[in-house]
Amino acid sequence: MSRAFMKDADESARVETLPDRPHSDQPNYVTRNGLHLLEAHVAELTSRRRELVSRDSLDSRQELSIVERDLRYYEERVKRAIVVDAENQPSGRVHFGARVRVRDDSGAESSFAIVGEDEADAAHGKISWASPLAAALMNRAVGETVVWHRPAGDKELEIIEIVAGGGH
Repeated sequence: MSRAFMKDADESARVETLPDRPHSDQPNYVTRNGLHLLEAHVAELTSRRRELVSRDSLDSRQELSIVERDLRYYEERVKRAIVVDAENQPSGRVHFGARVRVRDDSGAESSFAIVGEDEADAAHGKISWASPLAAALMNRAVGETVVWHRPAGDKELEIIEIVAGGGH
C-alpha cells in the first residue's frame, strides 16, 4: 500500500502548537477588582495545568496546550496591569472606574461602568475604557450631551449621573 494512505502513529499523537492570544496595544488599565479577576484566572489556569501535566493522554495534552496558551496570556495581562484607583479620580467628571447614567433622545436611560478591557461585559453594563462609548463620555460632566459614534449611526446621550468608583 502506498505510504500516502497510511497514518503515521506519531502523527495522530502530535499536539498542535497554538499561537498566542493577541494582546491589545492599549495600556492595561484595570480596577482593583479587575486585577483580582485576572489573578484568579492565573490561579485557576495554573491549577488546571498541574492537573493536566499529571495525566498522559492525547486529550490532556491537547487541553494542556490551550491552558498553557491562556496562562501565558493572563500572566502577561497581570504583568502589564496598571491599577487605577477610581475613588481618587477627579469628581464631577466621567473617568475610568466611574459608573455613568445617560439618557438618550427617546428618554431611555442606561448605566455604564467604565472598566479595563478584560473586565468589559456589555451585558452587565461594563464597557472598556478604550471603547467608542467610553471615549465619548470621558472627562464630561453631568448635564453635558455627547455623541456616541456607532456603526448603527450616531446617538446623542445626556449624562445624568456620575458615580465615582462605581465600576468595581
